[in-house]
Amino acid sequence: MWKRIVLILLLMSSFSLSSSGVAAAAGRSYVDTTNGYEFSYPNGWVQVKVANGPEVVFHDIIEMTENISVVISPVPGGKTLQELGTPGEVGYKLGKNALAPEGSGRKAELVNAEERELNGITYYLLEYAITLPNNQQRHNLASVAVSRGKLFTFNASIPERRWGRVKGLIQESVDSFLVY
Repeated sequence: MWKRIVLILLLMSSFSLSSSGVAAAAGRSYVDTTNGYEFSYPNGWVQVKVANGPEVVFHDIIEMTENISVVISPVPGGKTLQELGTPGEVGYKLGKNALAPEGSGRKAELVNAEERELNGITYYLLEYAITLPNNQQRHNLASVAVSRGKLFTFNASIPERRWGRVKGLIQESVDSFLVY
């Protein structure tokens, strides 16, 4: 009788753990206390060094074209995020200047732009459909915030063919991005 109860409890706990697999899968944390930001990233992703590039870059060890990065830029005149523009305006500028600059052959279509506030800081959540010069399609999600006179841009870029499978993990990672 006791063995049965223990077995049932073990099964129940394993089902509850497996049902929270998304949280566990994107539960690895990266914290940069010097620059004041943090985020979670999927298991199986590793940090890579990029010369003269983003502050930090991670990519999947199997699907190496799946990546997340953080770029930190100065904000002119110490403006707030809202003073830089609405979510749509900032999203359009980011797409035009960073994701698909003139001469790159890439196209960036802003699919969605929203605003959220967390711990007194405003974040713009942006979603893009990207077309590369070879006509490959990518899906990008970004979280943008201003803190201490700096613009923080967290960007996740995934091949469109994989987007359906990893959307939840990537969304969780983007939502976890915090500046302080």
